Amino acid sequence: MELINSGVFTETAIEEYHSQFESAKPYKHVVIDGMLKPEAMDALHDGFPRLDIFNKKYKGVNEFKAEGSNFEDFPPVFTQLLGELHSTEWCELMSKITGIENLYSVPDALGGGLHQGSNGSFLDVHIDFNIHADRGIHRRINLLLFFNKDWKEEFGGHTELWNADMTNLDKKIFPAYNRCLIFETNEISYHGYNAIKVPEGVTRKSFYAYYYTDLRPDAIKYHDTVFKARPTDSMLKKTLTPLKEVTKNFIKKQLRILGITFK
Repeated sequence: MELINSGVFTETAIEEYHSQFESAKPYKHVVIDGMLKPEAMDALHDGFPRLDIFNKKYKGVNEFKAEGSNFEDFPPVFTQLLGELHSTEWCELMSKITGIENLYSVPDALGGGLHQGSNGSFLDVHIDFNIHADRGIHRRINLLLFFNKDWKEEFGGHTELWNADMTNLDKKIFPAYNRCLIFETNEISYHGYNAIKVPEGVTRKSFYAYYYTDLRPDAIKYHDTVFKARPTDSMLKKTLTPLKEVTKNFIKKQLRILGITFK
């Protein structure tokens, strides 16, 4: 692997990451700084695609951001990074860190891509979909790698980790440059970020990769992304969020019956 910084993934370091992952609260996670080689990180940062060429834009009740999995439109180094994060060598390393055996990723938008948000961008607290609707495999791990050079505390955009019943914000993770956040995807892994306040030309940038295992016999039934309002949210958002979720899930269920799914 040419882009990964092997110096932060020694056997001793991997054991420490696993220990941190297992003991972390409010759910299993670990933060790893310096994940990529400095020169690789700088090349990716300098070549990070403009927001307008991303193939998905979200602006609604619960999110305002762009997502890009159209790697053919990005500099080649992003395809290289995707390949390294999908490689057998990396997936085996992820299994060592998380303790989840036989992790792998997939070559579609639900395997990896980019996120970017301009001023006002936000992603409300949610848990992620649990089963890949097309492939019938179990989503287990999220990896987020941040590209926010010279990010300031007052910009916001911290990744929030909430407790299981959404009554307390247990941890906030600053989206620092070359910082990687790995966390378990399950029924209590509530996370999101508040609206950012940034100058013109500054955006919140990250690379995402999702990891799966074969579907287990005891796995729960499929569900899509589930948004929840924060205790501090307005009454309007507390009302609109569950209404939107019911409507969204009904429509998607009907479309799945017709054999139509969305990536």
